[in-house]
Amino acid sequence: MAGRRIYLVASSGYPNYGDEFLAGQWLRRLARTEPDAEVWLDCPNPGGAELLLGHLHPHVRFTDTLFRIAWAVPTEDAAEAVEFGRTAARQPGFGAPHRAAGVELLHTVDLVHVLGGGYLNAIWPRHAALLGAAATMAEDFDRPVAATGQGLLPALLPAEALTEVTKAYTVVDVRDAGSRALLGGGNVTQTGDDCLLDLGRESFDQRESVSVMMCLQSDLLDGDVEQVVESARATLTAWGVDGSKVGYVEGIPGQDRVVFDRISEQFPGMRFYPFTEVWRDGLPARRGQRWITTRPDLHVLAAATGAWGVAFPVHAGYDDLAHRALVDQGSRWAIGTPGEAAPETHGEAGFGSALEGLTTAKRELAERIYAR
Repeated sequence: MAGRRIYLVASSGYPNYGDEFLAGQWLRRLARTEPDAEVWLDCPNPGGAELLLGHLHPHVRFTDTLFRIAWAVPTEDAAEAVEFGRTAARQPGFGAPHRAAGVELLHTVDLVHVLGGGYLNAIWPRHAALLGAAATMAEDFDRPVAATGQGLLPALLPAEALTEVTKAYTVVDVRDAGSRALLGGGNVTQTGDDCLLDLGRESFDQRESVSVMMCLQSDLLDGDVEQVVESARATLTAWGVDGSKVGYVEGIPGQDRVVFDRISEQFPGMRFYPFTEVWRDGLPARRGQRWITTRPDLHVLAAATGAWGVAFPVHAGYDDLAHRALVDQGSRWAIGTPGEAAPETHGEAGFGSALEGLTTAKRELAERIYAR
């Protein structure tokens, strides 16, 4: 095998539909553009990631080296986590002795790419070690390092510190203006969510589907799940929708089943789409549907098909920023308030003409990162 050795970092394998989807999009692209490459995906759950993503590139392999290092950081201080990650990536065995072989592998790679999502922020301060480790690969080993589609709020570090740790990266790409404002280097771009990379029909379930779709989480809530339940009930009631016309998508197994179980008796006939089916057959989103969701990854994907709907942010300073960033980038969905029904002006179809520009920017970014 004569290809490059490419090292991806992503929050894969939990599973979370959005995290798996965007990692899958990058692997599919690499399968087309670099089928001879040896691709390593460093993630929190390599066994789960292998089951979901292992078929998407002929030479993809999975490890958890950098995430294990991050979890070994002996503090919740993000600045200390950065330095811990820097040293651990430089010195095999530092901080996480059982991962020495993984660090030795890291030293042999040709390119490091930290994939997008919302896992590099103050909710998970130890993940700052990932940024530090990638910085070491750029600074000490002269490897090209890219980070793409990042949502950095709430901020792990002050703006100056984030700029400093990423200054040697080839590309630091973010998904929203708030994250862009944290970074001062000339290597910074803002192309949006990595889910927008190479979107095609194969990403979506082509079978006939119902007219209303929902995905409502029970994790990472500011308030009680009852507020999310009430928004679902009140919105379906206001829309006068029969349960047989409603589908319910499970983005995270178990955690997205809670609200369905609370409302399904009131709306009999609802169609539940378990995560495994959605992953196997594609997201059941299409033009003309109405959506209700708390999850930004499903907002961006459903809107990209031309569906219209309402996003209900549930965590101030985190997913509300992601939803509003999508609106700023052209999504015409409405933003609702947990505990209330959808606004009377409850959204229009998709991104409209803005979508082409978003997908073009993401494609051009990928070509820039992987140019030889």
